[in-house]
Parts: sequence; C-alpha cells; structure tokens
Amino acid sequence: MKDRLRVLFCDHLGLPRGKYLPASKIGDGASRFARPTFGVHFDKDLLDAPGAMMMEGLPDMECRYRGEDIRESWDIGQKIVVGDLYDTDGEALTLCGRQALKRAIADWQSMGLTPKIGIELECFAFVSDETGKLRPYDTPGATVYGTGPFADPIRFTEAIWETAEELGFSLDMLTAEYDAPQFEFTLTFDDALKAVDDIFLFKLMAREVALEHGVVLTFMPKPIDEAGGSGMHINFSFNDADGNNALATDQSGNPGMNDLAKGCVAGLMHHHNGLAGLIAPTTPSYKRLQPASLSGYWQNWAGDHRGVTTRVSSEGGKKARLEHRMADASSNPYTAVAAVLQAARLGVANGYALPAMETGDCMATVDAKTGCATDLAGAINDLEGDTVLSAAVGQELVDNHIFMRREEVGKTADLEGDALRDFYIYNL
Repeated sequence: MKDRLRVLFCDHLGLPRGKYLPASKIGDGASRFARPTFGVHFDKDLLDAPGAMMMEGLPDMECRYRGEDIRESWDIGQKIVVGDLYDTDGEALTLCGRQALKRAIADWQSMGLTPKIGIELECFAFVSDETGKLRPYDTPGATVYGTGPFADPIRFTEAIWETAEELGFSLDMLTAEYDAPQFEFTLTFDDALKAVDDIFLFKLMAREVALEHGVVLTFMPKPIDEAGGSGMHINFSFNDADGNNALATDQSGNPGMNDLAKGCVAGLMHHHNGLAGLIAPTTPSYKRLQPASLSGYWQNWAGDHRGVTTRVSSEGGKKARLEHRMADASSNPYTAVAAVLQAARLGVANGYALPAMETGDCMATVDAKTGCATDLAGAINDLEGDTVLSAAVGQELVDNHIFMRREEVGKTADLEGDALRDFYIYNL
C-alpha cells in the first residue's frame, strides 16, 4: 500500500483536526474543511461562535501545507504534516492559532530578534479497570525524578521515547514527576514555529503510542483532585541578527538581566491576568492555578525560584532564558506561545515598569498582592478586559475563544471529580 498523508491543524480547543489523503497529495498541497469547526465544543455541541460562520452557510476554510514540512509518522505507511488555515478569499484565517504564532514571530523579527522556544510538558497516565472505568495507572514505586520500571512498570514511556527518537523529535528529558502517575517530557529549544509544531505532534504521538499500551495519557491540568497539577512551561529567548542569545548578560548575581529581559518580564507581569484566560483555558486549569501551588498563580517574578510565575534562568550566557509557568497543555500551544511572546513584546515596546522581584518563598510567605482569577469565568472576564493583549494576539481569535470558554463554564458548572475529568480526558 502506498503511503497516505495525515494532514492536521490545531483547532480553537487545542485539538488535532485532520484528514487522511492519498499518496498523490504528498507534496505542497491543501485540503478543505468546514470553517464552523471553530464552533464545535468538546461535547460536539454546535455553537454560533464569532468567526465560525455557523449560521452563514457553513462555508469552507482551507488547510495549506508545504511538502518540505511533511515528515514520517508513527503509524506505518503514513506521512504527517501540520498546515495553516486560510479563508475562502485566500487570506490567513484569523481564528488559526498557528497563524497567530506566525504574526508574533514576525512582530519580534521586525525588532531584529528571532524567538526561540523550549516547552516542558507534564501529564498523567490512566488505565481502565475491569468495569471500563478509568483509574490512575499503578506506579507503586514512583518518586519525583523517578526512572525505570518502578516509575513505569509497563514501560510505555520508553516506547514514546523510542518513537520520538525515530521520528526526529529532540527530547531533552523524561522523568516521573512528584505526583504519581505523573510524567514530564521536555523538548529542546528550537525556532518558535518548529518548536510548537513539534510539541503539537509530540503530544498527539505520545497519547496514541500510550493508548496502544492500554494507557490513556492526559495533558489536562488537574485530572486528580488530590494530586498536583500539570503545566506547560514556556521557556523562551531570542537570537539577534548574528545568532547570539539576546538575553545573555555579563551581569553577575541571581538574576542577571539585561534591558530586553526586564522589558519582557514587565510585559508578562502587566498582562498576567489577561494571559490566564488564553493559556489556562479550561475549568480544571483553576484547580491547578492556586496559591502555594508552584503553578503561575501569582503576578510575580524572580530568579531561580519555582514558586513564581516568571522564572529567570540562573544558567545565563548562551543558555539565558525566561520561563513562564502559568500555561497548561489544555491550551492551543500555538495560541499560548503567541500570547506569551506578545505579552513580552508589549512590555518592551510600551516600556512597562518592572515590579520588584519576589522575595517570599511563595508557600508560607509571598510579596505579590495579585493573583490570576480563581475560576475560568473570572479569567475570561480578565481576558476580555485586556484589549491591548487581545489586539496583539488577534481580536477575532480572542472573541471566538471568549465565547467558547464562557459556554464551557456553563457546561462544566455541575461537574465534579471523575465527571469533570471525563468531560476532557479523551481529548486532552
């Protein structure tokens, strides 16, 4: 059988949507989808969301892909590619998170800087019991930074690593996290678009490989109420025209920051509350985003400090970077990275003042007086109120997001425990 092509795009809910196409389509190409996909919710409810054109004839949109971006898939006899979305007039679809990331990259490049991204992913593993009910994967010997069969008895994470290596994903690290059965995967730094394409495809691959081993792997932010949360930490830096790390500084001390780093951190602080609605976009996100949770709740920053939202790396030099710790992987990763880059850029461009560095331990003591919203409804209100950030990310994308997430607030209002988990888990 000839290879077929799996064409994918990332939708407004962060879900992979796509089609299988014949071998004749391997190369530069395009395929059409219904634009009202951007009005479909997790429960398949069809909604007249802004930009989705649900009540305007359900028109097409086009997913265009480049032959040079086609790669080997983890399924035999298959290639895979991620595309960009365009409307029927041939204009970039403003609802598309990948297009929003491209705009953010271009905005930074107009300043002579190229964003570099590295993402840390946390996830939990579940299996079905004899009744078909999901339960946490049994890892009785797991510990934080655990490796080997006590952390993963059936070794499904080894299969993920081997598959990633075969496909050219640059995994930097795999380990067990603090709350078993929780795991962390980190991919190495790369140009922003490639890094996020890799994260999008890696998540899908990891979930599908795990499923072959009888494991439902979920990147949702809080699938077990009594356990910790799972984040998607966004690390970033910039290369200048000469290929040097523009965040690098010769300043000593913790943290060592140049003016570019200070501007970026100021922007992330200024848009802290608005960012939450975009990059922590589900009801369980606010079970994770709590004080003393090391999760990005507080509007604060510091050096080598896991309790703050923006952490300044202590490595410095070529490895200088900023780590934003609020996002979780229930977000569209393209939109999430675009939002973080735009908030950082706004800090530089608008000259926002940098608040004082956090000196508390963020467990028993904290200097910060402000945290993000404590629920999704509040976070969406904050996002709606941050018109500057919304315009930078893309107003129609944000309007669609606000509408869909407000619907989500209602859909999940009466769900708790396993019922809330199961609303999301098979998608995230």
